[in-house]
Amino acid sequence: MREVISNIIIIISLIFILTGVFGLYRFRNFYSRIAIASYIDTAGYLLLMLGVIVRSGVTWFSAKVILITVIVVLINPVVTHSIARSAYHGGYRIENEGSHD
Repeated sequence: MREVISNIIIIISLIFILTGVFGLYRFRNFYSRIAIASYIDTAGYLLLMLGVIVRSGVTWFSAKVILITVIVVLINPVVTHSIARSAYHGGYRIENEGSHD
C-alpha cells in the first residue's frame, strides 16, 4: 500500500514538473520565467522527495532525504534571487512591448 501511495505522489510531482516546463513558454521575459522556474523546481522537488520518503518509510535514508530537502528548500530561493540580481546588475532589462517601432 505504501508503494502505491508513493508512486501516486511521484507521478503527480512529475506531471507538475512537466506541465510547469511547458508553461514556461507562455511567459515572455527572463524575470517571469526564472520566478516560475523556481516555483516549479521547489514544489516539484518537494513532492518528489515526499514520494521517496513515503516509499522508504521511517529509516535513516528518509532522515537523510529530509535533511537534503530542507537544505534545498532553503538554498533554492537564494540561488534564484542571486541569478536574477546578477542579470539585473549586468544590464538585462525588460523591454516594453510598445517600444518596437
